[in-house]
Amino acid sequence: MDIFTYGSLMFPAVWQRVVRGEYRSAPALLPGFARYEVSGETYPGLVRQAGAAVNGVLYFDVDDADLLTLDVFEGSEYRREAVTVSLEADRNLVVETYVFTAIERLTRREWDPQAFRIAHFIDAYCPDR
Repeated sequence: MDIFTYGSLMFPAVWQRVVRGEYRSAPALLPGFARYEVSGETYPGLVRQAGAAVNGVLYFDVDDADLLTLDVFEGSEYRREAVTVSLEADRNLVVETYVFTAIERLTRREWDPQAFRIAHFIDAYCPDR
């Protein structure tokens, strides 16, 4: 399964703490969605929004064991669903991503990957393996 990541998991330091396998990756763009801050959290939520687009990282051929681990990591406020991302050279690919379902917890502030505090997030959400 190919997985599009747009928040904490697009950072290798977080991705490698969560999954066990090593996967090829590439930058990708997800049109028709927006990424907002989740109130009181350091991670974002992704929701459908016409005219918007989100940059992220696509991981290829994630195995079933790591997919299950990702489902648990994302928790009950996210639902994995099929989406179409754009890769360079005008190539589109159907993949899966985690869409945020607890809409009432979203702010209307766009989540800024540049401001993401990786070490703080790892300490809070990625216990040692």
